[in-house]
Amino acid sequence: MTRIIIRTVQERGEYREYLSRHLPLAEFCFDTTRNAFDTFEAALRMAGDDAVIHMEDDAILTRDFLSKIEGYIKGRPDKVLQFYSMRPTDIVKGSRWESTFSCNVCFYLPAGYSRRLAAFIPGWRKKHPEHPTGYDTAINEWLGLRREPHFIHCPSLVDHRQGKSIINPRRSSTRRSKTFIEPLEA
Repeated sequence: MTRIIIRTVQERGEYREYLSRHLPLAEFCFDTTRNAFDTFEAALRMAGDDAVIHMEDDAILTRDFLSKIEGYIKGRPDKVLQFYSMRPTDIVKGSRWESTFSCNVCFYLPAGYSRRLAAFIPGWRKKHPEHPTGYDTAINEWLGLRREPHFIHCPSLVDHRQGKSIINPRRSSTRRSKTFIEPLEA
């Protein structure tokens, strides 16, 4: 089974309970600095050289999430895979290779990738103080430098909970996937 690391904040106990119930082997990486980028870096370090599914704590899972995601990873174990997207073109284009990475709700990094990305991030953050929470932007640049596309799976296997963002309260509270189906209730 692929490791799952979920980035979380202390006040989201209800979200952790939901995810723990459905993903009992998941590991939680707690935000200790009130900085989402620090927490992302900590999750990458937790992963080390392992292949890992990285998630945010405000994910809603589809039914049979684990069997679905493991099946998709088995088909492309050496590729970056994204299991959440809210792009309008998802409905028309479906699953596909993309060169622009966006959204960090749920994605997979192959073995060794988390460690390499963790080494890249500190320099990127120094160069881009204008993106204090843009770790998807950092991933996008890292993949671009590698000339490596990633695969977006449609329908999304997770959706984003509605609500105010802890990272940035000005963000839309309705960052929902256009293709997510079969939500796994509490």
